[in-house]
Amino acid sequence: MMSTPSLISIEHLSRHYGELKAVDTVSFELNRGEVLGFLGPNGAGKSTTMQMITGNLAPTAGRITINGVDLLDQPKLAKAEIGYLPEQPPLYMELTVEEYLNFCAKINGISRSVQSTAIKKAIERCGLGDVQTRLISNLSKGYQQRVGIAQAIIHTPSIVILDEPTVGLDPIQIREIRKLIRELGEQHSVILSTHILPEVQMTCDRVQIINKGQLVFSDSIENLNQSMQATSLIVQFENLPDDVTLGKLDNVNKIEHLEDQRIRIHFDKTTTQQSPAKQIAIEAVNNHWGLLELCPEQKTLEQIFVEITSTESTMQPHEEQKTTEDNA
Repeated sequence: MMSTPSLISIEHLSRHYGELKAVDTVSFELNRGEVLGFLGPNGAGKSTTMQMITGNLAPTAGRITINGVDLLDQPKLAKAEIGYLPEQPPLYMELTVEEYLNFCAKINGISRSVQSTAIKKAIERCGLGDVQTRLISNLSKGYQQRVGIAQAIIHTPSIVILDEPTVGLDPIQIREIRKLIRELGEQHSVILSTHILPEVQMTCDRVQIINKGQLVFSDSIENLNQSMQATSLIVQFENLPDDVTLGKLDNVNKIEHLEDQRIRIHFDKTTTQQSPAKQIAIEAVNNHWGLLELCPEQKTLEQIFVEITSTESTMQPHEEQKTTEDNA
């Protein structure tokens, strides 16, 4: 059985501004039905990459294939497969939601016979039914973002690219937009460019990190979450046992003393070796150590992000898809 071709294939994509390599030989693929989180610090090359993928910026080098169509050779055909929401939604504030989406349907080449159906479907999918006759200028920021997403999906593209879709929204609006993104992932492939890390964990299937123009990390959210599992414990006792006694417990490989008589116990977490927390609790009771605190210490996505983007090398841990060649 033949595998399904990728909807987006990026090969050695680069964009240079004189000596500055804003994007440097980036390669990755986006599969059908995936929601891909595209992360990076400010100035890392996220928006530049998005602009090249959408055909708004010419690459210095590299190849972009959209659903089997070369973007540079057949730009009109390739762009028809893309829906794009830039960081600043391209809205006409003096129009109503219906008027604006009618305009978007026309410029996307939707035939007259199905324009009405396409507009109605976009309004329904983006939850705009209650505001469709209102001026866009009178809508909240959250509803304006919804209108921006509606214009991106009105022509039923294979790929939806969202650049910072929740910037400036309140927590309720953010939750609603995240739910909408997950729903879009059921019928489209989505690239979500963001610097808001919880957004990626809550909405994406896979995450990629770009730093200094190079792709430095690519992995599934499932594998990323596993790498974030605790491999150390923070422990505090009323009667602190000595390090030799603690070191004899199963799967304890390092003991680190902290402030306030707390200690950090490092361990290996594998299929055969588990956290020593249960044994520590039992020994504390049996030996009257007076256990005051026993807390697994987990890495956060923020810690992983900072570790990766702070390194000078372009090592690619947990690489799942073809990413980039090391030019360091």
